[in-house]
Amino acid sequence: MMLLWLIVIPLIAGIVAWLTARWSTEAPRWISLAAVALNLLLTLTVWIGGDHTVDSGSTAVWLAEMDVPWVPRFGIHFHLAVDGLSLLMLVLTFFLGIMSVLCSWTEIRERIGFFHFHLMWMLAGIAGVFLALDLFLFYFAWELMLIPMYFLIAIWGHENRIYAAIKFLLFTQLSGLLMLIAILALYFVHHQATGVYTFQYGELLGTPLSERAEWWIMLGFIIAFAVKLPAVPLHSWLPDAHTEASTAGSVILAGLLLKTGAYGLLRFVVPLFPNGARGFTSFALVVAVSGIIYGAVMAFAQTDLKRLVAYTSVSHMGFVLLGIFSWNPLGLQGAVMSMICHGLSTGSLFILVGALHERVHTREIDRMGGLWTTAPRLSGAALFFALASLGLPGLGDFVGEFLVLLGSYQLNVAMTAVAALGILASTFYALRLVQRVCHGENTQHWQVPDLSPREAVIVAPMIVALLWLGMYPQPVLNTFAPSMHNLQRQANVHTVVWQNLVNK
Repeated sequence: MMLLWLIVIPLIAGIVAWLTARWSTEAPRWISLAAVALNLLLTLTVWIGGDHTVDSGSTAVWLAEMDVPWVPRFGIHFHLAVDGLSLLMLVLTFFLGIMSVLCSWTEIRERIGFFHFHLMWMLAGIAGVFLALDLFLFYFAWELMLIPMYFLIAIWGHENRIYAAIKFLLFTQLSGLLMLIAILALYFVHHQATGVYTFQYGELLGTPLSERAEWWIMLGFIIAFAVKLPAVPLHSWLPDAHTEASTAGSVILAGLLLKTGAYGLLRFVVPLFPNGARGFTSFALVVAVSGIIYGAVMAFAQTDLKRLVAYTSVSHMGFVLLGIFSWNPLGLQGAVMSMICHGLSTGSLFILVGALHERVHTREIDRMGGLWTTAPRLSGAALFFALASLGLPGLGDFVGEFLVLLGSYQLNVAMTAVAALGILASTFYALRLVQRVCHGENTQHWQVPDLSPREAVIVAPMIVALLWLGMYPQPVLNTFAPSMHNLQRQANVHTVVWQNLVNK
């Protein structure tokens, strides 16, 4: 039942926060903060008490599981489970959820209860995506997390918020519709082969598919996940959504929603369609490397500070895609580390950009400069997270990208060499950010307050987390290890089964 509470608590908190806003503007904030903190505590309890050892003879690695028939006639179950991969994503979800509530404490001043209602329901949808083991339930949670994000952009965003919100909704809804069609196709193909109607992940694994059917069904999943990742050229919604969203919306978008795309590739595409995924590898490598270089170059070219940070996500998530399709433990470990560390470093940069925008009321880089003299703590934090984003050794992003490059080197040396140029390119945009914003002459004569105690409480845990992941990533790698071995085993076993069926 604890897994169910991870979804129910934010849902209830969102409703209560909305209702209590009639009597108090502070109550929605404290209710949301308490709910997300409770969920983080429950998730950490599972992490600390779970068995993360790799058992080569075991076929199940679920640390906790709940399976209740929902619509038995159609084979739909309310099936939730958590393993090392989903556990790490849940910890990231609720950690960044706390930071999102804190960073919006003074920024959101209108419809406060309604804002926290959408924020909590979006976190519930994201948690559902990471927990669902029934494909119908997964799609339900996938759609649940999109609608609140639309309203977070459209209501509390900036000048062009309506355009950005509609563009976000069109990209994600149309790609989600393709995934629904793919889920239904797999559902009917499985029934044709076994006589059983089911959306259960475990039962759909190893469904015998012809080569053509596997490719077309897999393509529906890949497009939905690639849009959310986002992969070039399906990324164009991201810079607009980031630029126009509120600070909390940008943090959730960069830190969590993008990770659902990568999680979908790891959890569903590789195990369900191992042959198609292996055949897709060459194209995936080209898309990944293109995203790494393109995102870094476009980030360097931006004049809007928030848009600069937005394009860095395209580059970083290219490393994640590269690691997933490296097909070896080093690449997979690097992909998961990059997912976590990107959420922390880029989420922190968005928080600092939001704090700076509250002070100077502009995001234009050319109007900034010399802020180190008037806000040294804020500028120092910006320098730290910029260095983390470029992959400075000793910080978490470096570990993730280094492991990805080691893994991809075993598969394709040329692609790895080009991807490594992306790290060099990230140096230019990160240093440009620091130099143009924090250093130089204060031509606008800015006199802005430094980090407040609330903002310091947000920034300090992010710094500690990135240092910990950079210096001692082993707990994260150990937690992911059983899931990684299980994913590889599923892919290999079902490849053999498929080949045997073809031979017969």
